[in-house]
Amino acid sequence: MRNLIEINWGHPMTVVVSPNGNTQKISTIEQACYWLRKKWPVSDRKRDFALDQIDAAMHCLVPVGTARKAFISAARTAGFMPDHTGADTAAIC
Repeated sequence: MRNLIEINWGHPMTVVVSPNGNTQKISTIEQACYWLRKKWPVSDRKRDFALDQIDAAMHCLVPVGTARKAFISAARTAGFMPDHTGADTAAIC
């Protein structure tokens, strides 16, 4: 049996992921990786860079904060915006 742990990457962030206002809370680096790989609406260099940084952070090669910043940048270029209605979004702004 394989034990897996999730890496916490600070305060959860909530992003608006649809024009209807649907939101997604991202609280671990694994969730960010899943969204980048499976749910991302565009494949561009910001997404690819974020995936590279997340992979590097998962292997302890860069700080988790570096991966988080790359994810935020990719989210903005994909049209995913911070949800400013919740207290957990301060870290994304």
